[in-house]
Amino acid sequence: MAMLSEWFWIERLWLPVNVTWADLEDKDGRVYARPSHLYITLPIAVLLLGLRALHERFVALHIAAALGVKDKVRLRASNNPTLEHFYRTCCKHPSQADVQGLSKKVSCSQRQVEFWFRRRRNQDRPGVVKKFREASWRFLFYLCAFLGGLLALYDKPWFYDLREVWAGFPKQTLLDSQYWYYMAEISFYGSLLFSVAVDIKRKDFKEQLLHHWATLTLLSFSWCANYIRIGTLVMLVHDAADILLESGKLFNYARWENTCNVIFVLFTVVFMVTRLVIFPFWLIHCTWVYPLEQFQPFFGYYFFNIVLVLLLLLHVFWASLILRMVKKFLFGQMKGDERSEDEEEESQDEDNNHKHIDGSSNGLANGH
Repeated sequence: MAMLSEWFWIERLWLPVNVTWADLEDKDGRVYARPSHLYITLPIAVLLLGLRALHERFVALHIAAALGVKDKVRLRASNNPTLEHFYRTCCKHPSQADVQGLSKKVSCSQRQVEFWFRRRRNQDRPGVVKKFREASWRFLFYLCAFLGGLLALYDKPWFYDLREVWAGFPKQTLLDSQYWYYMAEISFYGSLLFSVAVDIKRKDFKEQLLHHWATLTLLSFSWCANYIRIGTLVMLVHDAADILLESGKLFNYARWENTCNVIFVLFTVVFMVTRLVIFPFWLIHCTWVYPLEQFQPFFGYYFFNIVLVLLLLLHVFWASLILRMVKKFLFGQMKGDERSEDEEEESQDEDNNHKHIDGSSNGLANGH
C-alpha cells in the first residue's frame, strides 16, 4: 500500500519538471492546496443533502403551492400479480412476444395487457411537484455558487487576462475565497452522486452521471496539482447556464409559458456562448497553449486537458438536444424538457376498456 501511494504521488505525474512537493509546502506566508483538504467535502456533502431535504420540504413545497404547481391525477393500474411481477423483475416495456404470452396467462387481450403496462409506467413517473422541488434546490445552489464565484474572481488579474492563470505556476498561494469555492462545488457534485438513486432519472441519465464524475475528477485533480485558478474559471463558466436551465424548469412546471420561453431563449444563448465558445476557445486554449510557454508538458498537463475535452464532448451532446428544442420552439411544437420522458397518453376507449376490465374481467383483475 505504501508503495502504491508513493507511486501515485510521484512528482512527475502531478508537477512540471524541476518542481517538487517540497516546493509547495506552506512557508513564508504562502499557503498551498493539499489533498487532505478534500476530506472536508464528505461532511459538507452530507450537510448539503440535509439542507436540500429541509429546502424541498419547507421552502420548495410552499413555493410550488403558491405558484399553483400540482401533480396530475393518475389512475392506477389494476392489481395483477402476474403482470406486476413481470414489470418489476423483467422489463417495463415488454416485447410483442412477451405481450402475447402474458395475455394468455391472464386471459385478456393483448391490447388490454399493453394498456396495463402503459398505465403502470405512467404510475411510476415522477410528479411535477417532485421535479419542481429538485430543480429549485439546484437553482438555489447554482445561483449562490455563481455569485460567490464572481465575488471571488472579479478583482483577480487572471479573470481579465488568462495568461495570468499560469503566472508563477505551480507556486501560487491558496486564497480563502478559492478554498471555499472549491469545497462547495466539490461537495455539491458529491451530494448529487449520493442522491442519484432517488433523483429523477432523465433520458441523459448516463451522460449526467459521466458529467458528475468528470467534474469531480477535474476539480479534485486540479486542486491537488494546484490548477486552482483555471479551475475557478471553469466552474464559473459552467454555473452561468445552469442557473437559467433550472429557473426555466421552475417556470415550466408552474406553466408560466411566456416567462419560460424568454428564459429558454436566454439559456440557449448563454449555453452556446459559455459552453461552446468561451469554454473551448478561451479556457481550453488557455490550458493547452499558455502552459507550454513556461514548462514542458507532463502527465498532469495531458490528463487535465483530456478531462476538459471530455466535458466539451458532453456539452456538444447537450447542445444537440437544445437545438432540437429550438427547432420545436420555432415551430410551436415544444412541450417541455427534451431530456424528460413524456407521459404516455390514454385514449378514452382504452380508459373505458380498463374500467371494464377492473369491473367485470376476472382475468386481469385477479391475475389468472
